[in-house]
Amino acid sequence: MNVIRFSDLCAAGKAAGQRVFIRADLNVPQADDGSITEDTRIRASVPCIEMALAAGAAVMVTSHLGRPTEGEFKPEDSLAPVAKRLGELLGRDVPLVANWVSTEGNASVSGVTVAPGQVVLLENCRVNQGEKKNNEALARKMAQLCDIYVNDAFGTAHRAEGTTYGIAQFAPIACAGPLLAAEIDAIGKALAAPKRPLAAIVAGSKVSTKLTILKSLSNNVDQLIVGGGIANTFMLAAGLNIGKSLAEADLVDEAKAVIEAMKARGAEVPIPTDVVTAKTFAADAVATVKKATEVADDDLILDIGPETAAKLAEQLKAAGTIVWNGPVGVFEFAAFENGTKVIAQAIAESSAFSIAGGGDTLAAIAKYGIDKQVGYISTGGGAFLEILEGKTLPAFEILAKRAAG
Repeated sequence: MNVIRFSDLCAAGKAAGQRVFIRADLNVPQADDGSITEDTRIRASVPCIEMALAAGAAVMVTSHLGRPTEGEFKPEDSLAPVAKRLGELLGRDVPLVANWVSTEGNASVSGVTVAPGQVVLLENCRVNQGEKKNNEALARKMAQLCDIYVNDAFGTAHRAEGTTYGIAQFAPIACAGPLLAAEIDAIGKALAAPKRPLAAIVAGSKVSTKLTILKSLSNNVDQLIVGGGIANTFMLAAGLNIGKSLAEADLVDEAKAVIEAMKARGAEVPIPTDVVTAKTFAADAVATVKKATEVADDDLILDIGPETAAKLAEQLKAAGTIVWNGPVGVFEFAAFENGTKVIAQAIAESSAFSIAGGGDTLAAIAKYGIDKQVGYISTGGGAFLEILEGKTLPAFEILAKRAAG
C-alpha cells in the first residue's frame, strides 16, 4: 500500500517550521482516581512526536480517551493525566489545550498557539461535536489547524471519524506516522505477500465473532489452526463429542464449509487429537488429558492436549509466515495453559515472520516473555481483526487516496 510517510517528509526537511497535527492513540486504562495504570500506548506514541520535534515542527497531538459524550466535557474525560505522563516521557512540559475547535460557524477554529520545536496536547477529540460521525464541517475546521496531518493511531484505523479520516481529506498533506507505517508494512508482509507456508492461529470463545475472519483466511492460508471455543465447534463439525464444552452447534455447517474450502486447496484445519478436560471451569479444577475421541458427556474441554500441541508446534516451526490471534486454551489457569505456552514457544523459535494481535494474545506474549521473538506485535485490537477479515481500513484508504493525488 502506497502512503506518504511522515519519516520521509522529516528526512527531506519538509516538516521544518510546519504545523503538524498528530492523531495518536493515547487511550490508556485508568484507575478510579484517574491515574494511568498501563502506559504502553503513550510510550508507543513518543517516537512520532519526537520525530516531529526533531524536524523543527510545531506539534499538536490529540487522542480519544474512554467514551465521552460529544459536546459534554466532564473532568473524567480529560487527557490531563496523559499530558503529565507524556511530559515525563518527553522530558518537557506538554500543555493541554481545551476547547480547541470552535462550535461557531463552519470555518472558525480556536486559536492553538504552538511554536516550532514545541508540542501541545489537544483535549479529548471525541468530546468534539461530530467527531464520531466524521462531520465534514468539523473535519474542515481541524484541517485548518495544520500543514501536515499525521495518523499514528492504528488502534482507531478501522473507524472513519473526524480525526482519523475527515481531517486527512482536507489537510494540505496527509501521511502515516511510524507506528501506522509499521503496521502497514507488517500486515503486507504477512498477508499480501507472505512467505509460505502461511499459518494462521485463530482462537476465541465463539465462531460467530470470528466467522468472517475464518472464511477470509480459509482462502489464503495453508494451515488454519483453531483454538478455544472455536476449536470445539470445529470438533463438533468433525463428528467428535465435546461434552458440555463451550461451542456453537448452530454454526457447525459453517465450520464444515471452512474445512472443505481449505481441503479443496490442499490446505488443512488441524482438528485436535487429544484435549485437556475438567468437570468444572475453575483454576483449581482437576485437569485430565484425553484422546479427542474419548471426551465424556460431562467434560469441559479447556485446552488442546500435549500431542496436539506438539504437532502444531512442529508445523509452526516449519512455517514461512505466522498470523496469531488468540490463545488456544484457558491459559490464565496453570493447569490449562500448556497448549498456548507450547504454541507461543514454537512461534518464538520459528524462523517465520510472525505477526500477533488482540488483547488476550498480547497477554499470552507477555506471560511467556516472547515479545522480542515475535516479528511484529500489532497495537490495534479491532483494527487487526478487520484486517484479518480482508477489509480495507478507512484510515489506510484515505491515506492511500491522498498519496495517489
